Amino acid sequence: MVSTNVARPKVLLLGTIELAHSAWSTVDSIADIVTPTSTSRSAFLSEATSGAFSGCTVAYRTFESFSITGKLDAELLAALPSSLRFICHNGAGYDQISIPACTDRGIRVSNTPTAVDDATADIGVFLLLGALRNLNVSMASLRAGEWRGATPPALGHDPQGKVLGILGMGGIGRNFAKKASSFGMVIRYHNRTRLPEAVEREIKAKYVDFEALLAESDVLSLNLPLNPKTRHIISTKEFANMKKGVVIVNTARGAVMDEAALVAALNSGQVSSAGLDVYEDEPNVHPGLIENQRCMLVPHMGTYTVETETKMEEWAISNVRMAIEIGKLRSIVAEQRDIDWS
Repeated sequence: MVSTNVARPKVLLLGTIELAHSAWSTVDSIADIVTPTSTSRSAFLSEATSGAFSGCTVAYRTFESFSITGKLDAELLAALPSSLRFICHNGAGYDQISIPACTDRGIRVSNTPTAVDDATADIGVFLLLGALRNLNVSMASLRAGEWRGATPPALGHDPQGKVLGILGMGGIGRNFAKKASSFGMVIRYHNRTRLPEAVEREIKAKYVDFEALLAESDVLSLNLPLNPKTRHIISTKEFANMKKGVVIVNTARGAVMDEAALVAALNSGQVSSAGLDVYEDEPNVHPGLIENQRCMLVPHMGTYTVETETKMEEWAISNVRMAIEIGKLRSIVAEQRDIDWS
């Protein structure tokens, strides 16, 4: 008798499914799930080279799994099985993954665009208003039992009529622009590609070059991805070209800005205040930011809501299912969209 048993696909689970258990069960029903036991990069490399993940064709990964695997670079990919063809990342930003190294090995990568837009833009508005109004100083004095403090904080500023410069006008930047417009802010932006005029009209944004963005902005919001070209795109020279007293908001990635240069600009008064959700060496934060009460600091919680985390997991899981069922991805990363994978 000829056996009708067909080997099920294998999925490597890097991280934890926190909320979208129903969606994940649809993967569990069609594939075998392989979960590492390692708790460090060195152990993970050893586990991978031992053949523990042999036959896995798809990997689902979370941002937090970085603490175990480290960056998905050429070294790590070389240790993973040659059968691996898809990496489904749960997150919009994917700087933890070397896309060139994946492409060289014929591995397609997906992320979760648009799922994060509302929540990230919302926390951007929170940081913008808090930094503009100088709220952190009085919040700290209130908790210390000193009401507004022995010396009241400096008066804040209203958003109405202020120029908001947005560096990076992807989905989050566009969402943020719409929300900031409702506060009467004037929107300027710079992006690697100018948006269609119809989109500019919809979000009430004017395109300017990089130098003009720095010079004209009362508030500068960083909404661009981290890659070798954007690392420290804002540093000492750029701060010097901004308006004195500019407000900085960063909900992108910490390393798009030179934190040491930001601390220096805050101390000199060139930057009046900052609202930050991301940091250059997470979970470590530059002590100069911790010590400066004019900084609104949030520990990378831009997508930290039940609704958004669920949407992100469901989106990433849908990529896993597509990879298994039809060998394609719902949302392949931009760098790989034009590659012929046939």
